[in-house]
Amino acid sequence: MASTIDIVEFELDGERYALDIQLAREIVEMIPITPIPRAPAYISGVINLRGEITNIMNLNTLLGLPEKEIRSNQKIIVLVPEAAGGSNVGIIVDDVSSVIQVSESDVDKIGAGFSSEFASFVKGIIKMKTDEAEDTKKNLIIWLDMEKVIKDLVEK
Repeated sequence: MASTIDIVEFELDGERYALDIQLAREIVEMIPITPIPRAPAYISGVINLRGEITNIMNLNTLLGLPEKEIRSNQKIIVLVPEAAGGSNVGIIVDDVSSVIQVSESDVDKIGAGFSSEFASFVKGIIKMKTDEAEDTKKNLIIWLDMEKVIKDLVEK
């Protein structure tokens, strides 16, 4: 029997993405973000989350997706401090769909020969099974390696 992976599925710019469930500490509704002067473009600012200052990163900017205004119906996925080198970090996403378990047999790895910088941050592509094959693109979920994304930022 194939082993399973627990993921948090979320949406960004109309596409489906996922990250490992053990990296997510909590999911919160959008709250006002205080901008930080001269911060890198991917840092939207900070929030006070129950007495803890949490850095908020714009995942659209990190992944090179089109910039969008922050909206009140978006969500913040707060990561466990271990995922961000001990810092409190949250990422802005358009919506959080679900927490699901997927079989490792439903994950396709991206080959090392893939020539995109983005590919180095992708653990794999998850193929979701559905009864209808009307829109196969929407049945694919890009599984992000958030620890690697954040580690790469720190090393720059």
